[in-house]
Amino acid sequence: MGAAPQPFGVLGCAPRDTAIALCLWFGHTFRSTIGENTMTDAQIKKPSIRSIARTTRRIALISVSIVLACILGLVGLLLIWSYPGKPKPFVDENGNPLPGSVSEKKYVTINGVEQGMFIKSKDQTNPVLLYLHGGMPDYFLTQRYPTGLEDDFTVVWWEQRGSGLSYNADIPPETMTQEQLISDTLEVTNYLRHRFGKEKIYLMGHSGGTFIGIQAAARAPELYAAYIGVAQISNQLRSEKLAYEYMLTQFKANGNSSMVRKLEAAPVTLTGGTPDAYLAVRDEAMHSLGIGTTHDMKSVITGVLLPSLQSRDYTLNEKINMWRAKSSSGVSALWNKMITTDMAKQVPELRLPVYFFDGIYDYTVSYTEAKAYFEKLKAPVKGFYTFEQSAHSPIFEEPEKVRQIVQDDVLVGANSRADAK
Repeated sequence: MGAAPQPFGVLGCAPRDTAIALCLWFGHTFRSTIGENTMTDAQIKKPSIRSIARTTRRIALISVSIVLACILGLVGLLLIWSYPGKPKPFVDENGNPLPGSVSEKKYVTINGVEQGMFIKSKDQTNPVLLYLHGGMPDYFLTQRYPTGLEDDFTVVWWEQRGSGLSYNADIPPETMTQEQLISDTLEVTNYLRHRFGKEKIYLMGHSGGTFIGIQAAARAPELYAAYIGVAQISNQLRSEKLAYEYMLTQFKANGNSSMVRKLEAAPVTLTGGTPDAYLAVRDEAMHSLGIGTTHDMKSVITGVLLPSLQSRDYTLNEKINMWRAKSSSGVSALWNKMITTDMAKQVPELRLPVYFFDGIYDYTVSYTEAKAYFEKLKAPVKGFYTFEQSAHSPIFEEPEKVRQIVQDDVLVGANSRADAK
């Protein structure tokens, strides 16, 4: 009989083979060590320096590769988010396009400049509502905060001259004036009246859009069935002073010494206006306290920037232009005009029904200042509506209440749901 088989060791070899392999390995290691010990200090140092250089180069290459990969990944993600670059159609329960509906991105030449708008309606025979945005377009927020307005209106989310879809670096800066934007509003109004066969349309302004909207309504009341001011501007300099004082008090109370220092270094006054240093921290400060775009939105980055990039209704180039426009205009292209205008003197009367929608937490455009202006404003029918859960954007924050007011009051020229006097 042959020898009994040997059990295998941990190296996967028979014990005798393992022993031979270990002896050879130790011998090689011993000779290598003796050899290394006979090298001079200079010989030892030179490979170390070369090794460090090689390692540094490798790390640099890896870092650059990671950065490039991140950039390519981000571009790829933005391209995916930008497809198809137009709004989806309204569909029925079977997924077929809803008869009579409209969901489109449209470009129209207005006073010599191509301007863009989104038009949304489940029934094109509905009344037309022209929406005027504030400091920047906010149509993209409807993905996160659906308004439901397209059930009652043909809603036109017009992006004004120099903003969003209507941005063009070649637009002469001297045309970005109050008069030009009022003229553009009236021109867009007439385009919509003719396209949809309406004698009158509804006009809704939001924030900075109310500055233009209420003046357009005053100038041509025969074109509008009613004017709706959401976060209506009245006396914006007083509004900013109230916001400044409120924010400073709140930051002192919650121990935010960094923001206190920034605000104290740039006080807002009725004589000195709004310093650049104040405007630089204004959005961050307001949103952190829940007095900005919405009461629950604590960051412009996650609340505004990210949703704008995620919207599939814009192309990537349109998204880039949106933020190019915002970076060049700041709070508003008309900011200096806004903070030197007292709307109670500019528009003391409207010859059409007027409705103000204001959030109790709004300090971006003061709730109390809007209410004070409303009480002075003369109109055949008027209603002021307080939104208890809202800051600057009741149409996004409390859409169901907005629709109730629209159906019960706005569309019939009444004010039964208005705040009690």
